[in-house]
Amino acid sequence: MRSLGLLLCAACAQALHKPPPLESVAAPPGAEASQLLADADAAWARRAEPGQAAAAEDLYLQAARADPSRPEAFAGAIRAKAFRIGREKDGDQRTRLAESAVIVGQLCEQNAPEAPLCDYWLAAALGLQARERTATAKDGLKRMTELLKRAARTDPAIDWQGPHRLLALVLLRAPSWPLGPGDPEAALPEAEAAARAAPDFPPNQLALGEALQKNGRAEPARAAYSRALALATSAASGSDPDARGWADEARAALR
Repeated sequence: MRSLGLLLCAACAQALHKPPPLESVAAPPGAEASQLLADADAAWARRAEPGQAAAAEDLYLQAARADPSRPEAFAGAIRAKAFRIGREKDGDQRTRLAESAVIVGQLCEQNAPEAPLCDYWLAAALGLQARERTATAKDGLKRMTELLKRAARTDPAIDWQGPHRLLALVLLRAPSWPLGPGDPEAALPEAEAAARAAPDFPPNQLALGEALQKNGRAEPARAAYSRALALATSAASGSDPDARGWADEARAALR
């Protein structure tokens, strides 16, 4: 077993390293933290427009530098980086964005200890990094699971029940023991918790559909995917920039 473990980890890499100072990743603040956060939120609302997601990221980081005790500033920066990664075609740039998201998540943990927002968004950043730099996946998935369980206990409502939803996806998609924490049976109650508490958020229905499907419940899975498609289609008519991707995922599952 020991030799197998060594073989499996031959290409493993640590998911976390000591982060640089906040001043090295955030520009000097141009205003007070509250004003910067308001400006960042306004840019985020226009994230579908060219350059606005990057502008929001920069403003959130400035707000974090202006007041490092505010976890929402770090969280906003990671969320903006995630949006940019989803639309970036250059693999090297996606990797840089993912690694920088992990750094911001660690800085959030340092400056706002035990804040559920920091736990959740660091976990999300580790997931992005694991996808773009697979050598970090084994370590990263383990850390993600721990962070998400803690966030689910302390503030499950973050990001429309994000801790339950993301934990479900990790358990559904990660390799099972000894390679990772994957466990489709354990994923189902997490997905159900997210969908029960925030049923009208399309990603919660998508996660529920995947969990039901992987637990052999085809008809309820189809119902969840159909609901996700209807919700995403409605969101798209309201110009939600993420809705098209949700709808595409639902259609692919229904096919």
